[in-house]
Amino acid sequence: MNKKLSLAVAGAVLAFGASAANAGIVIPAGDWTVDLGGNVNAFYSHTKVDGGGAASNTIGSGLLPSALGIGAKTRQNDLDIAFQFTFFTGSSTGTDKALASNTLNIRQAYLSFGDASWGSIKAGRDLGIFGSDAILSDMTLLGVGGNLGPGGSSTLGRIGQGYIYADWFGQISYTSPNWNGFSFTGGVFEPVNNNSATSTPNGKSSDMMYQGKVTYEWAGDYAGKVWLGGTTQSNKNDLTGQSFDSEGWDLGGKVSVAGIGLVGYYYDGTGLASIDRTTVGASAYSRNVLMGGLNGTVGTRVDSDDKGGYAQATYVLPGVGTKLGASWGESKSTYAGNEAQTKTWILGAYHPLTKSLNLVAEYANAKNEYTNQANVEVKSTTLGAILFF
Repeated sequence: MNKKLSLAVAGAVLAFGASAANAGIVIPAGDWTVDLGGNVNAFYSHTKVDGGGAASNTIGSGLLPSALGIGAKTRQNDLDIAFQFTFFTGSSTGTDKALASNTLNIRQAYLSFGDASWGSIKAGRDLGIFGSDAILSDMTLLGVGGNLGPGGSSTLGRIGQGYIYADWFGQISYTSPNWNGFSFTGGVFEPVNNNSATSTPNGKSSDMMYQGKVTYEWAGDYAGKVWLGGTTQSNKNDLTGQSFDSEGWDLGGKVSVAGIGLVGYYYDGTGLASIDRTTVGASAYSRNVLMGGLNGTVGTRVDSDDKGGYAQATYVLPGVGTKLGASWGESKSTYAGNEAQTKTWILGAYHPLTKSLNLVAEYANAKNEYTNQANVEVKSTTLGAILFF
């Protein structure tokens, strides 16, 4: 699969050793090489709610929305030049039936140029740096993850249940060459508005967002990598005059040997998370999803204490190719004495039926705990398939 394809799709392929690695549709076009690729997926999920709310049955997309990527690359004047557009959509009809609740979403639109001798520069919209390795190492990229109910183009997987959403940002970023396994990436990003839910743009960021990470990667019998990243953004609310900084760091690593894969990840920070309360039936769920210290109703100061992480172990059955996995993770956000916490464990089986088609089975148990509110436990069973091309 073309490296300029969706980072999420590429990450799923790399994380699982899935059999879609040669699935790109490559078209020579003069000095350019055009690459078409992406994925289509659909999953049946039965979700049961303990603590209120009715059970639900859905057929829709998993953590990855279905996607079509169009990219091209060439070599000109000693520069590697490329561009990428990727279109995402879901398959759930949600509550709108024929109208459908999912929409077409262009999450990637960027150009890049560089050379192996000095690195590369990217300009446009793409996946963020902070938290990107966490989501690209998540086994539920091929599935559904901690499913919190019907509708939309993504179940969000383990987002907010072990890591903050990396999200897709307008950015100008630089990636260094690889020096015997060491590399670094850093960039300037369009800031997150700290009042996303009201029609009047009361909140704003008084500064750009800055993200970066350093990585060491090695090959061999015990292949793996470790990374250390960070993010910072200044925030201000025009109505209240309140200001604060959103900042955080993360540390992770993964290793694979003899079919066994291990991942460990941790993040910590302040003002990073919005408590996204999605209602299913009579039950409220929470995830620490967004960056920027958002408060979805009034744009007030949210210098919350945010932390979490996840651990994951997988094993590929010899000869069969089926990957079995188990992961546990949690995210917690505390502000003004109130705490929201989600703890989730997930079991999964991912079988490469062909070099492009993977069958998926998952079971997830998510416990959502709140201060002064009823706790909710969500149990989800999923069967489906994902096709890479």
